[in-house]
Amino acid sequence: MLIYRMAASFGRLQNHTLELKEGLNIIQAPNESGKSTWCAFLISMLYGINSRERDRSGFVADKNRYAPWSGLPMAGRIDCRWEGQDLTLMRATRRQTAPMGEFRAIYTGSGDLVPELTGQTCGEALLGITKEVFERSAFIRQAGLPITQDAGLERRIASLITSGQEDTSYTEAAAALKAQLNRRRHNKTGQLPQLEVQLADVRRQLEETRSLSEQLQQARRQEEDLRRQEASLEQQLSLHDRWEAQQKRQSLADAEATAERAGQNAEVLRCQLALDHIPENDTISRLRGAIVNLETTRKSVDKARSQRDEAMKSLLRAEAAVNESPFAGQTAENAQREASRQPPKQRTPLNLLVLALIWLAGALVKLFFPAFLPAAQPPVFWAVWSGAALAAAGALFVLTHRKAAAWHAARRKRFGADDQTAITALADTYIKLLETRDAAQSELNAKSASADALYNSLTSNEQGILLEVRRFAPTAYDIPTADALLRLCAQRRQELSRAETAEREAVLRRDLLRQQLPAEADMTPVTAPAGSRQEVQTRLEQVRTALHDIRSAADRLAGQLHVLGDPAVLRSSMQAMEDEQARLEGEFQSLRLALDTLDSVNTALQSRFSPALGRRAAEIFGQLTEGQYSGVVLDRSLHVGAEPAGDSIYRDAALLSAGAADQLYLAVRLAICDLVLPAEKQVPIILDDALANFDDSRCAAALRYLKEAARTRQILLFTCHSREADFFSGDREVFIQQLTGSPRQV
Repeated sequence: MLIYRMAASFGRLQNHTLELKEGLNIIQAPNESGKSTWCAFLISMLYGINSRERDRSGFVADKNRYAPWSGLPMAGRIDCRWEGQDLTLMRATRRQTAPMGEFRAIYTGSGDLVPELTGQTCGEALLGITKEVFERSAFIRQAGLPITQDAGLERRIASLITSGQEDTSYTEAAAALKAQLNRRRHNKTGQLPQLEVQLADVRRQLEETRSLSEQLQQARRQEEDLRRQEASLEQQLSLHDRWEAQQKRQSLADAEATAERAGQNAEVLRCQLALDHIPENDTISRLRGAIVNLETTRKSVDKARSQRDEAMKSLLRAEAAVNESPFAGQTAENAQREASRQPPKQRTPLNLLVLALIWLAGALVKLFFPAFLPAAQPPVFWAVWSGAALAAAGALFVLTHRKAAAWHAARRKRFGADDQTAITALADTYIKLLETRDAAQSELNAKSASADALYNSLTSNEQGILLEVRRFAPTAYDIPTADALLRLCAQRRQELSRAETAEREAVLRRDLLRQQLPAEADMTPVTAPAGSRQEVQTRLEQVRTALHDIRSAADRLAGQLHVLGDPAVLRSSMQAMEDEQARLEGEFQSLRLALDTLDSVNTALQSRFSPALGRRAAEIFGQLTEGQYSGVVLDRSLHVGAEPAGDSIYRDAALLSAGAADQLYLAVRLAICDLVLPAEKQVPIILDDALANFDDSRCAAALRYLKEAARTRQILLFTCHSREADFFSGDREVFIQQLTGSPRQV
């Protein structure tokens, strides 16, 4: 088989393509770029994906692990050559629960289906081996280099040693024989231990049957005795019932008489209340509540009047303060005007003006009307006239000065000061006193109105209450009398209520006694029983409890006997079991002999195969280590050891270094490929970072071996290092390509 091309939508691979050629293919790529994904894709294309596999702790199923990151359905294609014909293998996902479940194999270029290839048989038909054998031989991973046993690989090895048929396996045959042995006896499980337990159980059942029969007879005798005691106690209890029924009839007669008397008393009281026109309780409660509210209103009236008196006192104090002011009787505007009035000024320039006018008047008279003047000389006239003018001006000055002095004296007398600022302050104080008096007057008016309203409400409510009370109590002319009458009415109503309550209780007791009285009671008089009812009842309950327990015990014993079965049947079953035990013991010994024989045969087969595999592995291991080791040994479980050159002591693989151990396992894997894989199929070998732990020298040796091995089969070497590509640089027989971690196709 030869693979040309792979195209995948698988895990991180999003429609990526990988081209391959004959011989050795080296695919170099960094970590996490899809190398292992390509390997898993190839196996999935050949053998399919197990859709029933589920995730578990530390393990992710392939259907989930390799679900395409892009969200597209899982799909892929492989172009290959098989038996000289070019084929195209295709897998697609139609249902999410069956990834890559749709399979097609066609002849490339024609589209015709390959009839012998199906989704289930494709890998085994192309490679000639099962998936388990392929994974343990030709598919070599760094983490899976050690070889583990598998039934498929074992059958393949056995077919090479014996007849060539692959339908037998020591592991499967040994497992089947061991299963049969375990089925018959495995520690404390299996058919024989179970049969022994059953035999012991049958013997125990026979013994239990005898014991239970004796216990059941004893329980039946106790049950009969308790039944007689129960009948006697029930008869005594019936006597108590008749005595109590007789007492109940007497109590009922007394209760009927009491109920009749209570009803008559209540009816008399109801008639008296109706004749006296006593109001209902609601009316009485409402009126008494109104009287209580009157007292609250009266207190409010007294409080309002007290507040009114206080407001009157505040008004009187404010008016007294206003009257004591020098501005008393004036308005605020007049007081401000008077306080701002200025004193009369000394008018000296006016006096001089008057003097000049008088002298000028004399000159004009002298000039124009000389006839009216006395005959005197002008100098004398002018002197006399000037003196008169001067005297008139002086008199005017004196009058003006006196008026100003009188004004100031009056101000000092009225205000106690002549200073304009002090008088202004007095005026401001007077204005504030006026405002205080007006506020006090307003408050007095409000308090008076509130007190009058409350008093009117009190008077109106009192009259309303008295009018309503006098409807049934004409003598109620004041509130105290009305309140006393209402109290009396309430007492009479309470008396009626108590009488009605007594009537209801008496009727209720009478009805209850009627219900408790048996409908068909024996009327024959009886005497009081000797013992108390409680003692008889307690004893009867004890007897019934004991009777119930003994019946339950008897039933349980009968049920156990029924479950255990007939003793004759049990003895017959025990005999059959003993016969079966003997037969199984014989089969167990035969199976043990067969398993021992199979072990010896398998040892012989392994002794024939292991040397050949060891020799071939030693040849390959010697080439990989450049002659450092000369021998390889494998035991029956494919456990590996190596013999260093020049040393006869084999070393277990666990004692080797990580690189040497990987080289040893790789040698064994390659030897298995040479010996186990069908040569005619030319099964490709896939290596996934299998040389990662090799040093450069041994890596070169391994690469030379792989190149030589690739002459007979295709080998795909995936690596994260560049040394493999560098080693074959310029070698046209080796196909080298590099992958990247980007989503581009390659």
